[in-house]
Amino acid sequence: MLKKFTLKNYKNFKDEISIDFEDTAGYQFSTDCITDETISKMLIYGRNATGKTNLGKAFVDICTAIFGGRPYVDTGVFLNADSIDQMAIFSYEFRFEDNELVYRYARFSNQELKDEELRINGKVIFCCDFENNKFDFKNLEYINAETASIDRYLQSIDMGDLGLQEPKLPFLRWLISNVALSNDSVLIKLANYVRRMLMITAGNAILRMPRRTNDSFYELLEGSNRLKDLEDFLNEMGIECKLVLQKLPDGQRELYFGHEKLVPFYETASSGTLALVDLYRRLIPKSWAPSFIYLDEFDAFYHYEMAEKVVNFFKRRYPKCQIIMTSHNTNLMTNRLMRPDCLFILSKAGTLTALCNATERELREGHNLEKMYISGEFDKYE
Repeated sequence: MLKKFTLKNYKNFKDEISIDFEDTAGYQFSTDCITDETISKMLIYGRNATGKTNLGKAFVDICTAIFGGRPYVDTGVFLNADSIDQMAIFSYEFRFEDNELVYRYARFSNQELKDEELRINGKVIFCCDFENNKFDFKNLEYINAETASIDRYLQSIDMGDLGLQEPKLPFLRWLISNVALSNDSVLIKLANYVRRMLMITAGNAILRMPRRTNDSFYELLEGSNRLKDLEDFLNEMGIECKLVLQKLPDGQRELYFGHEKLVPFYETASSGTLALVDLYRRLIPKSWAPSFIYLDEFDAFYHYEMAEKVVNFFKRRYPKCQIIMTSHNTNLMTNRLMRPDCLFILSKAGTLTALCNATERELREGHNLEKMYISGEFDKYE
């Protein structure tokens, strides 16, 4: 699992910001937010423009570092505009059974690495300083990767200097792709975790999905019990409906609400219903279980009761998955759903503070956290 994440000089985060998932306060309620003494369900509040979306992009940056493809990277400003530093720093600390792994790297931009370093159980496995062409691979035998052809890797770096699209290939990516690692290798466990990290952002784009996206989704719904599964999911969230999928004379498929007369689904469904279906489409049918999900503004189109249902659904469906949700919905700020060490405030200054650390009071199960928040109890940390 991810133990700790640290970020500096990325977008609006000029100063260092860290999330320590092992920093729990020992509460004996809402224990389904904790897995193996690590926070697995977290809710982040923050005023507009505090960087909740940017924080999610930073979390999944490791996906592009290890696997390339850059599925989440945007083309906007990368470094903090008020900083004189020329690089953004990302640090990920993981725990896989008895192994502690730290992967740290710095970027000049979303295209160019400055350096990277991997530590396992406190030992530096490798470090690469691309800016100064200094490399240290002396501890590869610690992970049974001493047979790695370092010369081939360094040649790829030299080729990058000639102006190819990937100027600095991360060594960790190259190592995972080019060395025969055992199935119980900590690097394989890292790759499996990172491969299953997701970021899902709610927005107006979900309301009008391209036809080709619908077609692939409809094909999926034709699978065994998938349509019934979607219908049950919507009913569980409070949307009482019957779904019908039909094949039209031109060969295309169409989804309907089942009434005496069929009603086209996407033309008539509410924004909240469409948001639920988009969440289902992007997550539920996957053949693998996610390891980490960043749900940004997940309840932007939901009634507060539906938002609670979604949170409870994720806690039941993915008990071991680390899920971070961002919201403005203070109805979710309740001990019966979360707990003070899993509820965080992201400030305009780029600090992230758990509610249990944002007041001098000892927060207990009986406290009305929403009322305290609205009354200004935590204003100092916003």
